[in-house]
Amino acid sequence: MGMYLVTGAASGIGAAIKSGLEAENHQVIGVDLRGSDLSADLSDEVQLKSVVSEVLERAPDGLDGLVPCAGVGPEVPNNATIAQINYFAVVDLVDALMPALEKRRGSVVLMCSNSATLMRYDENFVESLLAGDRETALERAQSLEGQVVYGGGKFALGCWMRRKSQAAASQGVRLNALAPGFTETGMTAAAQDHPQYGPAMQQFASTIPLGRVAKPRDQANAALFLLSDKAAYIAGAILFVDGGHDAMFRPDAF
Repeated sequence: MGMYLVTGAASGIGAAIKSGLEAENHQVIGVDLRGSDLSADLSDEVQLKSVVSEVLERAPDGLDGLVPCAGVGPEVPNNATIAQINYFAVVDLVDALMPALEKRRGSVVLMCSNSATLMRYDENFVESLLAGDRETALERAQSLEGQVVYGGGKFALGCWMRRKSQAAASQGVRLNALAPGFTETGMTAAAQDHPQYGPAMQQFASTIPLGRVAKPRDQANAALFLLSDKAAYIAGAILFVDGGHDAMFRPDAF
């Protein structure tokens, strides 16, 4: 039985991952705004540090896995919040818990997105994220469209993971990421109801090669694989779980 931490665990993909791990008899600490083991707003640095302290207290022998799944979509009114939750809270959490992961030679699965590869994103925004320049990144986010902040943040997160993978692997920790496509969750439901993003999302969903949108369990199955010993030789990889969309959009890029 392993010890895992899943954020965004009260609904959607995070809830499916937590349920899947528990079905395998693992112990899981869930974090969400409400309705989970620990309640916290991870965009708040003080609350994030409190979560880290609580997790270390509950898992003194270390963590077998971490899935920072908490995130928000491009429809959120405050673009700085998108960058704060989807990027900075994730990398801060991984960095803070790396010693606990090293104790158990654990595995991390990040949530990127297939939207990260759909276009070239604002270079200044991406570079400030990767440089850890929070002030500049959040200021820049406010001048961009929500989708640019969302996709650019997910692109930067994938780059951050790959850049960090070698050092983590040398300490026995595998870093990987999923790039989910359109998945039926509360977050995507909110985006579909948005007057700006809704029509584009419906059109996007209609072009999925496999002919259906993903269920949270589709993403959870992939995450459980990457967390498991079956993926023991996989590190620094981004697995697209998008019904074939990435291959359709970028047939000659891999």
